[in-house]
Amino acid sequence: MSRQSNRTTDSKKMNAELFTLTYGALVTQLCKDYENDEEVNKQLDKMGYNIGVRLIEDFLARSSVGRCQDFRETADVIAKVAFKMYLGITPSVTNWSPAGDEFSLILESNPLVDFVELPDNHSSLVYSNLLCGVLRGALEMVQMAVDVKFAQDTLRGDNITEIRMKFIKRIEENLPAGDE
Repeated sequence: MSRQSNRTTDSKKMNAELFTLTYGALVTQLCKDYENDEEVNKQLDKMGYNIGVRLIEDFLARSSVGRCQDFRETADVIAKVAFKMYLGITPSVTNWSPAGDEFSLILESNPLVDFVELPDNHSSLVYSNLLCGVLRGALEMVQMAVDVKFAQDTLRGDNITEIRMKFIKRIEENLPAGDE
């Protein structure tokens, strides 16, 4: 019986490593295709946004999470359910703004950066910027406009990896005339 559980663990680890290496190849190719890090950052965000727009349906179906009542509940669901489900990590939710419209996700470990060192000539590259786009795209599909950015990153020499999220506004659904 333990042999079977070891295979499952090994399989998950191999899948995670394959994902990490594939993502690294993607970022490397983007760095070759675009002139500067800012353009690569934009492309990673755009790709992440497109993933998030589609991923939210899978998340809602698999997690059976209902509609969140406020931004604090949304933050908890993102950290405790979504990150756990898709990346196998549970970031902590901290640094709430006094207005309750902004918070930080602190990642103890970021699986996207395993095996990664940024070269000196890519000091402004936000290597994991895909995550910001995923969060922005997914939340937009549930009528929340947010600003998402990396505030700190261990790849850039910071002590922690911090994603900062700010609630901008609730998006009103615009139904075509007659579809109300």
